[in-house]
Amino acid sequence: MRTAYYISDGTAITAEVFGHALLSLFPVEFEHITEPFIETEEKAHKIVNKISESFQRSGERPLVFYTIVNKDVREIISTSKGIHYNFLDQFVAPLEKAIGVPSKPEKHRTHSIHEKTYDIRIDAVNYALANDDGVNLKDYNQADIVLVGVSRSGKPPTSLYLALQYGIKAANYPFTDDDIGDSLRMPAALRQYKDKLFGLTISPERLVQIRSERRANSKYASMQQCRMEIRQVENLYRKEKIPFLNSTKYSVEEISAKILAETGLSRNKY
Repeated sequence: MRTAYYISDGTAITAEVFGHALLSLFPVEFEHITEPFIETEEKAHKIVNKISESFQRSGERPLVFYTIVNKDVREIISTSKGIHYNFLDQFVAPLEKAIGVPSKPEKHRTHSIHEKTYDIRIDAVNYALANDDGVNLKDYNQADIVLVGVSRSGKPPTSLYLALQYGIKAANYPFTDDDIGDSLRMPAALRQYKDKLFGLTISPERLVQIRSERRANSKYASMQQCRMEIRQVENLYRKEKIPFLNSTKYSVEEISAKILAETGLSRNKY
């Protein structure tokens, strides 16, 4: 199996994102190796040796995606036996020409505690944790968005992703048996926040699979129960004109991006 390295003198998140995005276009499996904080020449030489070992083991030159500010470290990495993709070299010079301002590379600038939105994102994460699963309705007035849906439809992970990545305060509220009963109506506690609601739904088959991993052979995980809950929830969304998304085939990243596109919420990321 061919190896792909993601190397940086910072977190390596940028190299991973760019590299994974490119490799996802090809129907090929890779062994992915991330090497963050390669800040010294000694560490760079060790990585070069690891790349050589990968080449000897597989017989195929590893793909090396890297974002390194230090010139000396960057030059050492470029001597490896891999096929190199230096993202900074690819884009910095054209941008300098377009913007008319020389770049001032600094380590850790992209993903660090010094970024302007760091405190906003941490505050949003704390909010998402404190307002998970409908346990703290009194703070919904502070929410940017309130995710609603049946249990196990993807609300908590989406709330946390919106908070961590975009600094969005997302609460989430699960519709339970008490809410659903014979016919689901808008819970009184949510009525005043209707303009903040966004619904998630999911296919009954997928919901049965997820719930069975948590509580197998229960009414909670039965197909009949899952179908009934989803039907009632989707009817409520349509009746109350609550925007909603079927999360069945989407990752949490895709769900979050679609929610932002639908709602127009501002990203607090940079």
